[in-house]
Amino acid sequence: MTRSQPPDFHLNRPGVLIAALPAVLGFVPEKSLVLVTVDRGEMGCVMRVDLSEELLHSLAHIADVAAAAKPDSAIAVLIDEDGATCRTCNDEYRELAEGLTTALASRGIELLAAHVVDRVAVGGRWHCADGCGNEGTVEDPSASPLAVAAVLDGRRLYARRAELQEVIEVIDPARADALADVIGDCKPDPAQRPDDAARADVEAAIAAAARVADVAELGDDELARLAWALTDLRVRDTLYALAVGENAGHAESLGALLSRTLPEPWRVEALVLLAFSAYARGDGPLAGLSLEAALRCDPAHRMAGMLDTALQSGLRPEKIRDLAITGYRLADRLGVRLPRMQAYGRRAG
Repeated sequence: MTRSQPPDFHLNRPGVLIAALPAVLGFVPEKSLVLVTVDRGEMGCVMRVDLSEELLHSLAHIADVAAAAKPDSAIAVLIDEDGATCRTCNDEYRELAEGLTTALASRGIELLAAHVVDRVAVGGRWHCADGCGNEGTVEDPSASPLAVAAVLDGRRLYARRAELQEVIEVIDPARADALADVIGDCKPDPAQRPDDAARADVEAAIAAAARVADVAELGDDELARLAWALTDLRVRDTLYALAVGENAGHAESLGALLSRTLPEPWRVEALVLLAFSAYARGDGPLAGLSLEAALRCDPAHRMAGMLDTALQSGLRPEKIRDLAITGYRLADRLGVRLPRMQAYGRRAG
């Protein structure tokens, strides 16, 4: 996701750039290739993939994704604690950097540098992948200007990607299976419900979100009602507006809880609601992980696909927030009073 760059952040200092990666990705990357695109001298979209034997054959796809935002150039960072000091591994990383240079160049993108680092932590050691001789240490990630900005924006930074995944992973599969029966038993009737039924569901979802934000638990019947409510496009699209309201955190808490609790296919809409909320406040890592899970459940989901395309192409959060205006219009039509839209003046995307 594209981010505004603090004035004291410098892309041409590898130790500073590498230290900023946890703030950009939302977690500390390990055994990864991170590609930082550069747009008119500033950090553009940032993508991460696992280091693997197949990576060399995936460079064309990586370059295609990078090219979607039309950056001028890019910087690659290879994180490998075991391989950073291994001569054979460095030969492989030199080959990888050369392949990436070619793939990007064919799409009009210059690879400015490729760094190999053992760990993204204060004191970590980096060197250039092409054997140029440049090397140095990683600065303190917690003191990175981008980390400070992330904390001020209310984003949580995770020690590992697995911790971020726990935000959306189903907590209790047995309960989720039991909920499938409860949800099936309370199917709304008729299929085309009147607006007052949709209004009642929106109000119930807003109330549930407020309680979840206060760490309250939701009962099975309430979860089943919410599962069905999210399948009503009037309800779903209205709830997207909560992501830009004064109680935006409530909507995100509800989306996260439902994503961890509901069975498939019901959790898809919860995952997309969570993704929309995260995207709207500039949390690309959580948005991306939620969309990945949603599209695994339903590859044809239109909203998930649209958001995923927008995220991968580097569309800024303020453009996504504009979609929430539709939710406010629906709320007016349904007679629901939503929290006022909050000002995002300084938030970075």
